[in-house]
Amino acid sequence: MQELNFPKFSFRFKNSENKVSIFDSIRKKFVILQPEEWVRQHCIQYLINVKHYPKFLINVEKELIVNTLKKRYDIVVFNSDGTIHLIVECKSPTITINQNTFDQIAQYNLVLNANYLMVTNGLNHYYCQMDFKNERYHFLKDIPEHSK
Repeated sequence: MQELNFPKFSFRFKNSENKVSIFDSIRKKFVILQPEEWVRQHCIQYLINVKHYPKFLINVEKELIVNTLKKRYDIVVFNSDGTIHLIVECKSPTITINQNTFDQIAQYNLVLNANYLMVTNGLNHYYCQMDFKNERYHFLKDIPEHSK
């Protein structure tokens, strides 16, 4: 797999029926290793090991309904009160992040109401803080660390 713009993390892999899988420590299972999954697993490790978010506050690949359409978010980080702190949208490294990507995560946020958004293709990372009053987001250099 392609080297990404994240710190180096160690992962567990297995090979079955000529398919490589990577262990997802949040879902507690092996998942087929595809480029977007490679980015998602790096992002999960970044949130846990660099930003110190506890695993129990992180949720991966769950369904949500946006305007009657079924969608799946990549990563959500909750606050301890159950509200949503952060939504992460992961793309394959071959996908260029553009306005459509931000529109996608903004649509998810109409339902989820996260304070922070992160969009990454593993090479480029974009971070935003929501301004609900003015219905916009402000770009940040990084997302905040977990505050205990």
